[in-house]
Amino acid sequence: MSEKNSNAKLDYSLILIIIFLAIISIFTLYTLDPYLDQNPLYQNMYLKQITWYIAGSMAVAVIMMFDYDRFRQVSWLLYGIGIISLIMLYFHFPPGIATEVNGAWGWFKFPGMGTIQPAEFMKVFLIIFLAHIMVAHNEKYPEHTVKMDLWLLSKMGIIALIPIIFLAQQPDLGGVLVLAAITACMVLVSGIKWRIILTITSTLLFGFVTIIYLYLTYTDEVNQFFYDHDLDHVVGRFQGWLTPEDHSQGGAYQVIRAMLAIGSGQLSGKGIGGFEMAHRIPEYHTDMIFTAIAEQFGFFGSSIVILIFFLLIYRLIYIALKCKDPFASYMVTGIIGMFTFQVFQNIGMSIQLLPVTGLPLPFISYGGSSTLTYMIAIGIVLNVFYRIKTYMFDES
Repeated sequence: MSEKNSNAKLDYSLILIIIFLAIISIFTLYTLDPYLDQNPLYQNMYLKQITWYIAGSMAVAVIMMFDYDRFRQVSWLLYGIGIISLIMLYFHFPPGIATEVNGAWGWFKFPGMGTIQPAEFMKVFLIIFLAHIMVAHNEKYPEHTVKMDLWLLSKMGIIALIPIIFLAQQPDLGGVLVLAAITACMVLVSGIKWRIILTITSTLLFGFVTIIYLYLTYTDEVNQFFYDHDLDHVVGRFQGWLTPEDHSQGGAYQVIRAMLAIGSGQLSGKGIGGFEMAHRIPEYHTDMIFTAIAEQFGFFGSSIVILIFFLLIYRLIYIALKCKDPFASYMVTGIIGMFTFQVFQNIGMSIQLLPVTGLPLPFISYGGSSTLTYMIAIGIVLNVFYRIKTYMFDES
């Protein structure tokens, strides 16, 4: 089989999708600017978002300079940096730099530079490290036996569990769920036997249904259990999701107003800047930015945004399947899991389909660390596509 020149190329379709999402983000933040808090920190966020997109584009350019296989060589280092940063936040170190925001110790605040959220970067670090572990395991144990599959599953579980524990302590429920979704998505393509995966999935699903049943049946007892274990925020999320009518001034305050805003947009929306709920919805520019889009442009505008995300996921799946290198495919799969879960969760919580978890909408919500992380992830995907090798007489 002779190798054909791969003619290294950029994925212009993926780049165009990201440009569309960036335009939607910046434009939405621009229309929201008059309605945001008069605190200087909340002013001109569309300009700050442009800055983060420029920084992200520079990060993509740097990533494109190296062969993606180099990431395997530094996967331990990246993972270690991520864990150390989470440990520092757990101990609130260094004083004055480790910062609490909305009750969560999840940020480093640098004077004159803004804040950095290590949990966002941990998503990409975990993807790279898990991909490395999966490739190394499959190279060492090419035959998949139940024993070896369970060993691989154990390694992946332990690697993911360490950052999950620290994020749960912050607390950062959204970050915990994203890391779990990334791990689950990568397990699906790891080669582990399906009967093992189905057994674990069934067990987790049964556990989730049991928790919901216990909460609805023994609400006071379950709430007290959460209170006793410093999980008050979980109680608020459950209350706002399952019984919003009883907690309109508590856990359901945000989601009720978000649904009112979305519903008021109807089919075509109220037009640019046509906000009535902007000053009533917390985090309108971050976690609830989809609500702002729906209120301005209605069902049609919201559908276009969802369609663009669908095209993004479709393109990522195409690249993951086209690439023949396992390490690259595993990385892209983890990135697919990260984006798919966050899009589904963010939009789902805006319409009360899912509990509120404080996750931003990728590429659209305002956020320095999150936007930079997403651009780094896209840089990895572009790197993979750029270096895909094609062969003569290759199977379709």
